[in-house]
Amino acid sequence: MSRIAESELIINPDGSIYHLNLRPEDIAQTVITVGDPDRVSAVSNYFDTIEYKKAKREFVTHTGTLNGKRISVLSTGIGTDNIDIVFNELDALVNVDFKSREVKDTLTQLDIIRIGTSGSIQKDIPLDSFLISEYAIGFDSLLHFYDSEHVLLTDISETFKQQTNWSSKKSDPYVVQGSSQLIEKIRSEKTVTGFTATNVGFYGPQSRKVRLQVQDPLLNDKLANFDYQGKRITNLEMETAGIYGLSNLLGHRAISMNAIIANRPLGEFSQQPKQTVDQLIQYTLEKIA
Repeated sequence: MSRIAESELIINPDGSIYHLNLRPEDIAQTVITVGDPDRVSAVSNYFDTIEYKKAKREFVTHTGTLNGKRISVLSTGIGTDNIDIVFNELDALVNVDFKSREVKDTLTQLDIIRIGTSGSIQKDIPLDSFLISEYAIGFDSLLHFYDSEHVLLTDISETFKQQTNWSSKKSDPYVVQGSSQLIEKIRSEKTVTGFTATNVGFYGPQSRKVRLQVQDPLLNDKLANFDYQGKRITNLEMETAGIYGLSNLLGHRAISMNAIIANRPLGEFSQQPKQTVDQLIQYTLEKIA
C-alpha cells in the first residue's frame, strides 16, 4: 500500500482527523448519524454511559455504551457534501494507520444508522410513521466523482430518467441500495420500507415555491408516479443516497431511518415532530442494542 500524502489526509497535531476532530480510539463500530448537532444529545441521553464528547463546526460526537454495546452518535449537518467529509473521515479513522499513513491490511466494517426527518410524497404513508430506506436515488453528483459504477443500479436510474423526462441540465441521477442485513435487523410491523429521493436542496429541488418558480412544476408528481418493477419513490430528504453510495464503496453497512413529519401531496405537517423523532430514536436504539 502506498503512503497517503499529508495534503490528502489531514491529521491534526493532536492525532485527530481534520474535520471531525476525532482520534481512532474515539469512535465505535456502530455509528448513528443525525443531521442536527442538537440531536446528538437527544440520542446519547439514552446511553447508560458516555465516555467521550467532542465538537467542531457542525460535527458533534458522543461515544458511550447502551446495554453493554459501544455506540457513537455523530452529527453530519445537512447535505451530501457534508456526507462526503464525514464518511471518508469515519472510514479513515478505522481503516488507515495514522502513523504510517497507509491503509491497514485488515479492514473494519462499520454499521452506520442515519436517524433523520423526511417528507412523504405518497398519500398512504402517514405522518409520524417510521420509514426505512431500502433504496435511494441521488439527485446530487457526489457518487459520480468516484469510481462507483459497480455499486450503482443503472437500470433503475435509466428508467427513472425516461419516465420523468429528466432535464439533462441537472445532475445524472444514481440509485444505490442500503444494507439488507441491517434492514432485516431493524424492520418490524412499526416500520415502512421505502425508496428515498435525496435532493440537493430543501426548497426548489424539493418543488417548494416561496418566491421562485421551479424548472419542473410537476417534478414531485413524476417522482410519486415513478414505477420500476413495483418499486415507487416514497419520500424526500438530503443525505441518504450519499450515505448508501459511500458505504457501499468503502465496505460499510448503512441504513437510513426516516421520521415522516410531512406529507407533501396532502399538504400536512406533523403536530409532534420532536416527539416522533424521539420515538424513532428509542425504537432504533432498542433494535441495535
